[in-house]
Amino acid sequence: MPESRFNRDYFSTNTYEKVSFQKYSQYWFSNRFYAMLARRYAEKGGCALEIGCGLGHLADQLGDDFRVNGVDINPWALQQAQRSMPEVHFGVGSAESLPFQSNSLDLVISKHVVEHLQHPDMAILEACRVLKPNGILILSTPNLDSLLKPLKGKKWIGYQDPTHISLKGPSAWLDLLEQAGMEMIRIFSDGFWDVPYVPVLPAVMQKFLFGAPGGIQALLGIPFLPPRWGESVIFIARKLRGITCKTPQS
Repeated sequence: MPESRFNRDYFSTNTYEKVSFQKYSQYWFSNRFYAMLARRYAEKGGCALEIGCGLGHLADQLGDDFRVNGVDINPWALQQAQRSMPEVHFGVGSAESLPFQSNSLDLVISKHVVEHLQHPDMAILEACRVLKPNGILILSTPNLDSLLKPLKGKKWIGYQDPTHISLKGPSAWLDLLEQAGMEMIRIFSDGFWDVPYVPVLPAVMQKFLFGAPGGIQALLGIPFLPPRWGESVIFIARKLRGITCKTPQS
């Protein structure tokens, strides 16, 4: 995707800059949850990469436990991130061609990136390539199989961003991950947070009724929601030993 589509205006209108480092916001808890997953499944002290790091909010929460790198295609966002977190190594880079050596990273996180890419299969191959054997990939993307998606229709959250050009069902993502040489550890969802779902109940009540399971999961940092019980599907996978991942150019 062209860098110009992910400029300052994009970050301002997609909650990133507005919530910034506001503690205990929904966005803050989301990043906290991913950091908890990283600590649960990856080796602490290892070298981590966030693909599509934006303003660096998740990288900030990873910093106490990992040697963190962040790549993004937007120089403006990286400048803001580097200013706030000088200890993190941020750099311009594409998910489809990562500026890292093969077998060099212990953890890769790709949080809502692949749906923006024309060639998400290349991004998955690249994540596999840069991971060490037994390295961990955490990948999330909008969930086309969400149970409540039919209630939202065209207003479903996954359809609201015009840069979402590669929406797929969980089984299609699973195929790409396995073809790249990744072994699944967990597949789960993030809960129903895109309220309202029904017109007869106040949105505040729906946020509690529909959002409670996802909120509990985020607080505990323990994934337990079935893959269809949320607006995003999240994969935690391990790179198999003996796998030589192809590069996008091969």
